[in-house]
Amino acid sequence: MTLNYQLGTEWLKKDAKKAVDYAKAAHQKALELKNSGMAAEASYLVARAYARTRDDRNQDIWLGTATKFAMEANDADLIIKTVDERSRLAEKERNERKALKVVQEAFDYFSKKGGKSISEMQAQYDVQKNQIEREKSQLEREMDRLEAEKKRLEGEIGVVTKDKEHISTERDILKEDKTLLTERQRELESEKQMIVEEVSKSEEKLKTVSAEKTKVLYIAEVRRRLVDSLEARQVIDSINLVQKDLALQNAELAQEQGKYLNYLLGIAALFTVLLSIAFYLRYLNKKKSTNLLSKQNKIIEEERQRSDELLYNIMPVEVAKELKEKGSATAQQFPEATVLFTDFKNFTEIAERLTPAALVNELNECFRAFDHIISQHPEIEKIKTIGDAYLCASGLVKHKTLPTGIVQAALEMQEFLDDHKAEKMRLGLPYFEARIGIHTGPVVAGVVGFKKFAYDIWGDTVNIAARMEQQCEPGQVNISETTYGLVKYNFNCQSRGKIPVKNKGEMEMYYVTGKK
Repeated sequence: MTLNYQLGTEWLKKDAKKAVDYAKAAHQKALELKNSGMAAEASYLVARAYARTRDDRNQDIWLGTATKFAMEANDADLIIKTVDERSRLAEKERNERKALKVVQEAFDYFSKKGGKSISEMQAQYDVQKNQIEREKSQLEREMDRLEAEKKRLEGEIGVVTKDKEHISTERDILKEDKTLLTERQRELESEKQMIVEEVSKSEEKLKTVSAEKTKVLYIAEVRRRLVDSLEARQVIDSINLVQKDLALQNAELAQEQGKYLNYLLGIAALFTVLLSIAFYLRYLNKKKSTNLLSKQNKIIEEERQRSDELLYNIMPVEVAKELKEKGSATAQQFPEATVLFTDFKNFTEIAERLTPAALVNELNECFRAFDHIISQHPEIEKIKTIGDAYLCASGLVKHKTLPTGIVQAALEMQEFLDDHKAEKMRLGLPYFEARIGIHTGPVVAGVVGFKKFAYDIWGDTVNIAARMEQQCEPGQVNISETTYGLVKYNFNCQSRGKIPVKNKGEMEMYYVTGKK
C-alpha cells in the first residue's frame, strides 16, 4: 500500500497516467486494510493526477472520495484541501449551488466534531508520525535494493566492454589471415604456370613421337614394295634391323610418355586438392568476416541513431539536419519569439546547506520536471541551463505564433515547485522557490562552437526576459507588456504598474494568476 503511494507520488512529476494507476492501487490496498487515512491520501493523489491531465470530472469524483475518507480518518487538513479544490471546480463550472453544498457539508462536519480534545489530536498525530516513520524505513530498504541492482548493471556493462575489445582483436587476426591467403594464392598461380609449361613441353615431345611413327610406317611400305619386287635380301635384312631399332625406340618413347602422364596427373591432382582447400578456407573466412561485419554494422547503426537522438534533443530538428548535412548551420532571425527565464531564490544559501551530490540531485529533479513540462508543448525549445537558471523559448519558427503555450508551461513549473515545496517541508528538508520572467520580441538563433557546439539565442529580448525574472517575486510568473497584449484573452493577469528596470527605464509588468 505504502510503496504504491510513494511510486504514485514520484510518477506525478513525470507521467500523470502512471501516477493514477499507482495511486488507485494504493487506494484499493487501503480499503482492504480498512485504513481510512491512507485511503483518503491515495484518493487525493488520484485527483491531483487527473488535475494534471485536465480531467475535471474525474478530479471532482476523487476529491469527493478523498473528503469522505478524510472525514472517517478525522484528517482536518486534508478535508480543508479537498473541499477548497472541489468548490473551485464548481465555481469553474459556474455551479455555485454545488460549491455551496460542498462547503456546507464540511462546515456541518466540523460543527459536529468541534468537541475534540487536544489530547485526542496529539494521539492522532503520534499515530500518523509512527506510520510515516514506517513508510520511510520501507522506502530506504527499496533504495538499497535499487542501489544493488545499479551495481549489478554496472558489472554487466564492464563485461560488454571486454567483449568489444575481444572483437577488435579478432578483426586484426582476420586481416593477417587475409594477407597470408593472398600470398598463398600467388604461389598457387606460379605453380599452375609451371605445370602449364611442363604440359606444353610434353605435347611437343608427343608430336615428335608421332613424326617418328610416321617414318616407321613409310619405311615399312618401302620394305613391302622391295619384297614384292624381289630386290636384294640385303636390303630386306637392313630394313628388318631398322624395324627392330624403331620398335625399341617406340617402346622407350611409350615408357617415357607414361612417366610424363603420371607426373602430370599427380601434379594436377595435387593442385586440385590445394585449390579446393584454399577455396574452402576462403569461404570460411569470408563467412566469419561477413558475420563480424554484420554485427559491427548493427552496432554502428545503433550508435548513429543514439547520436541523432542526442543531437535532436539539444537543438531544433531542422537545425540538426542542416548541421549533419553541411557541417554548419545558418543563423536565423525570428521577429516574434518569446523567451522564458527561471532562477531559484537564495540558491547560494541552500547550496551551502546541502552536500554536492544532494545539490546536484535536487537541481536535476527540478530541471527534469521542467524538461517534461515543456515537452508537452511542441512549440517550446529548451536553450540551456546556466547554473541554477533555466532558459527556453517559443516562436522559433518561420510562421507567426502566440506565447500561450510557454505562459501555460510557466504556470505548470510553479505548480510543480509548490508540490515539491510541500513534500520537502513535510520531510524537513530545504526547498527551491523560483522566479519566472517572460518577454516577447525579435531574437537571432544559431549554432556556435566547433568541438562543443551549442544552439543559442541572442538579442535585447533575452536581456528583457532576464530583467522580468529579476523583478519577479518567488512563486510568481512575471510577463512584460508586450507578452501581456498577446495572452490577455487567455490568462488572468494582475497589473503591477511601471517598475524601474536596469538600463531600460520604467516598464509595465504583469503577474499571471491563472488561465481563464
